[in-house]
Amino acid sequence: MLLSNTIRTIAVTATFLGWSVIPVRAEDAKVTHHNAHNDGVKIHYATAGDSGPLVVMIHGFPDFWYSWNEQIKALQSTHRVAAMDLRGYNRSDKPKGLENYAIPELVSDVVSVIRDMGEKKAVIVGHDWGGMVAWQFAMMQPEMTDRLIVLNLPHPKGLNRELANNPDQQRNSQYARNFQQPDAHKQLDAERLIRWVKGEAKRAKYIEAMKRSDFESMLNYYKRNYPRPPYKEDISEPVRLNMPVLLIHGLDDWALLPGALNQTWEWLDSDLTLVTVPGAGHFVHHDKPDFINRTLKMWLMRDR
Repeated sequence: MLLSNTIRTIAVTATFLGWSVIPVRAEDAKVTHHNAHNDGVKIHYATAGDSGPLVVMIHGFPDFWYSWNEQIKALQSTHRVAAMDLRGYNRSDKPKGLENYAIPELVSDVVSVIRDMGEKKAVIVGHDWGGMVAWQFAMMQPEMTDRLIVLNLPHPKGLNRELANNPDQQRNSQYARNFQQPDAHKQLDAERLIRWVKGEAKRAKYIEAMKRSDFESMLNYYKRNYPRPPYKEDISEPVRLNMPVLLIHGLDDWALLPGALNQTWEWLDSDLTLVTVPGAGHFVHHDKPDFINRTLKMWLMRDR
């Protein structure tokens, strides 16, 4: 363990630090819609908040900018928030070809949003594939990363290690191997993709967004970037991050097992806050929105 690291590990419940559970309000965040452009690719994003540091939020699979609705409402009084549609999803462009879904392209989409907002850096927040983009953004664009927040996506080296050595993670990643097969997108439909979404009004928004999305493009993230068997542990020297990192993980996530969180502190030269959330699954910010909101606000406001 690096002595320069400060590690805060918190196992949480719904009443952590005396915070009571507040029912999630049904209304939507009031947002303004924009388009950034990255080498001819339109990237749609929604914004809220008039002042404060910029927070860029990046969704995962199968999702869209609205995934962060509750977090936008929680942060908009203290931050400017921009929630992206990843390329391939909803109102963003859907370029053809695996090469258009390589990590450098996805990272440059985030750069385009930050610049379109007139800023030079931002707090980067990502979930699932958005978490992978967030990790890589911080490694490739450290000067543009004020702070890093990742939900239910372990450090890439941790995920690689578990895929190489953990039979449970290998078995639970069968879905990814299925997605990597030719024509796998033809097996998908909007209704099946959003079975995890709760509430009729919310489900209707998701069905509409998935129908605007391109399933082949969505699976290109897996085909281009997800490890393939035979899995091998990444033993290369890590790109060490120097900005504060908040890592949140719902412990009921069957797709990404929490063992991958181990040793994260060994790959950072920065302050790490690790929050594990019992009773929450892969979509931790949907399962425990009020707790996640309070955690984000507390962490973002410290040392300010």
